[in-house]
Amino acid sequence: MSRAAPTPRPRPRSRALRRLARDEKGVAITEFGFVAPVFLLLLMGIFDQGYALYIQSALQGAVQEGARQASLENTLWTDIEANVNRKVRNVVPSSDPSTVISFTLDPTYYQNYNDIGLPEDFTDTNGNGSYDPTECFVDRNGNTQWDQDVGVAGRGGAQDVVSIRASITYKRVFPFWSMIGQPDSTTLNATTFLRNQPFSAQATRVGVRICPT
Repeated sequence: MSRAAPTPRPRPRSRALRRLARDEKGVAITEFGFVAPVFLLLLMGIFDQGYALYIQSALQGAVQEGARQASLENTLWTDIEANVNRKVRNVVPSSDPSTVISFTLDPTYYQNYNDIGLPEDFTDTNGNGSYDPTECFVDRNGNTQWDQDVGVAGRGGAQDVVSIRASITYKRVFPFWSMIGQPDSTTLNATTFLRNQPFSAQATRVGVRICPT
């Protein structure tokens, strides 16, 4: 009777490869190496947006307080601007020398709330729905030209509605946006409207019809 051929023993190299294939040590670290960059970018993006909302809230609150101060007759505009500027800078990392901050206030006033964002009336001669330089218009803000907004620059007088617009440009705290090729600075805007105190009679604003020659 013939004997069965002996089963060949696995070579040492084959055993080592099989052990390596079954070994799961270090898998978590490898997977984390792939996931970590995406996770960190997402986390920085969330923090960056949260911080921007915080600054936006501080800017809006400061502008509203500035509008309340502007509604008083005896408040200097330079004091209002300095106060708003100080409150906003307190929440922006201005101590960082690489942070660039520009802050502006642009007050505009109207006769009443209905005038906010209202264009000056004009005679639409050609019926195209937009103003053309040759068409007649009613100059309500006294600058002798047609404007998309009837507002007048300045803080106005008694009972005028003051619009204060503020914008701030600052360098982002986290380098998230520069990593994806976007600017590392951002601009936030805030607007508020408030009627001046009735410390005297409101000045009458009379529109003048102008027809370009």
